[in-house]
Formats: sequence, structure tokens, C-alpha cells
Amino acid sequence: MLDAHRLRVFRSVVASGSVQGAAANLGYTPSAVSQHLTALQRETGLVLFERAGRGLRVTAAGTVLAEQADAVLARLGEAEVVVADLRAGRTGSFSLAYFASVGAAWMPGVVRRLSTDFPGVRLDLALREHLPDDPAQRCDVQVTVERSDFAGWPGFGVVHLLDDPYVVVLPDAHPLAERAEIELAELAGERWVDNDVARGWCRRTLVEACTAAGFRPPFHVEAHDYPTAMAFVGAGIGVTVLPELGAVRLPPGTRAVPVVRPQPVRSILAVVRDAVAHTPPVLAALAELRAAAALSPAAAPPAR
Repeated sequence: MLDAHRLRVFRSVVASGSVQGAAANLGYTPSAVSQHLTALQRETGLVLFERAGRGLRVTAAGTVLAEQADAVLARLGEAEVVVADLRAGRTGSFSLAYFASVGAAWMPGVVRRLSTDFPGVRLDLALREHLPDDPAQRCDVQVTVERSDFAGWPGFGVVHLLDDPYVVVLPDAHPLAERAEIELAELAGERWVDNDVARGWCRRTLVEACTAAGFRPPFHVEAHDYPTAMAFVGAGIGVTVLPELGAVRLPPGTRAVPVVRPQPVRSILAVVRDAVAHTPPVLAALAELRAAAALSPAAAPPAR
């Protein structure tokens, strides 16, 4: 295998027309340049130069090798630039998955930061409510809802972002609407509007809390997203219980009240591929996610 450094020295000698000229251009001693040339001729088995008076003249074989060296060194230079860009996070791709309520509340800021700081990085965004079982479908970073003790998969770490408590969204005219908090059991007789897919962890968290309070949530209407469920509440169809982050944009005529005893809480995590965990784009994305989580109502200290 040819040594790229020796090719550079050889190419400098060809361009300079002498060992002394190449040595001056490269900052080497003439002896070091001559040693590289001797080693390259030994590696290739070719005579690359011949004596011409007090200087050197490139042979026909040397001329062909010099032409090939130009292409090799140019391609190698391009590869070195790509490596430097990848190390600095200026190119490549970054896959990021998120669930719906985080998509609306957090992802615009994350994408703006990545697009501004790393314009050469291609962003591959995916709306995904569940962690995929298939390793081929796992993104570099997935913002997800899981148990707080979830440890990730092999080759992935977990960053805790937020514990998001649940609230009940009620019409303003509801008898409980003026309360500072509502016990979950007090909602057992209400008409409930569902707001999540049946196998979602958010719904499982709610059902487990209701079971602990002694009842099963009586879903009268099934709507599989938060905005639709809250719109039904605004129309007077019933009440809906959902995480606080999902209730940041309430429809007119409704309000959100915390539910307690027991208080359902979902944990929002970022599952991060170890191989990219310390790259600049991933670090920037996590910093932006932490900042967004810190501004969420659930992260605010309780009022005194």
C-alpha cells in the first residue's frame, strides 16, 4: 500500500524540480526528502527520477505516478475535509423522533437551533408515539414517554427531560372548574373523552392511576389526539384528562385543573444512540430539549 505522505513529498519534488526545492517548500531537510523518495521507489519497484546534471528529471513512470498522485491526494483532501466537518457537526445526517405533544411544544425550537448552527446537517424527523422494537427503526435521538426507570437498549443511553403531571380539562361552567386541584376519584362519574391510542404509555399511566383510585375511566367518546379531545370539551361533550404539556393551548371556554390523589405523571425521556451522543448536533439538540423542558409548566416550582 502506498504511503500518502510519501506521495505528497514525491509530488512536491516533481513540482519543484529538485530535492532542495521540495525541502524548502515542505520545511524538511533535503536528507529527509531523499529518504522519502528512496522509500517510495522501493515500495513501488519503479525508478521515478534520473540524474540530470546537478538536478533530477522525472522518468516516464514517475510522470504517470505523479498524475495518479494528483487525483489520490485531491480525493484524500476532500475526505479530510469531510472528516473535519463530521467532527464539527457541519455535515452528515441526524435522525430525531418525537411524539405529538412534544412536536408542537418543543420541536420548532430544536429544529431552528439545529438548522441555524448546523446548516450542513440533514435532519430526518419522524413522528413516533412508541419506541420501536426493530433496531433498524431506531433514531439517533427519540423523545419518548416511558417509565422513569427505563434504561434504554444496548448501545443507547437515556436522558431524563421532564416529569409531566396530568390535568383535567373542563368547561368553564363546570362545577369543579374553580378548584385549585381535583381528586381523581371525583371524576369517576363524568363523561370522559379519550385522547390517546389504546396501547400508548400515556393512556396506561392514566388507567393505572384511575385503577388505584378505585374506578376505570368511563370513556364515552374516543378521540386519539389532544386537540380534538379538548375541542370536544369546549363543545360541552365531556371532560378529558391529559398531561399538562398537552394542555398548553386550551380552546376558548375551557380550563385545566391538576388532578391529585393519585396524581398521574408521565416521564419524558430522550433515548440517545451512544455512537453519536457526543457529536455537536446531538449535544445542541439535547441542550435545546432541556431548555424547553425547563420552561414547561410542570418544571415550574409550586406556588407558595
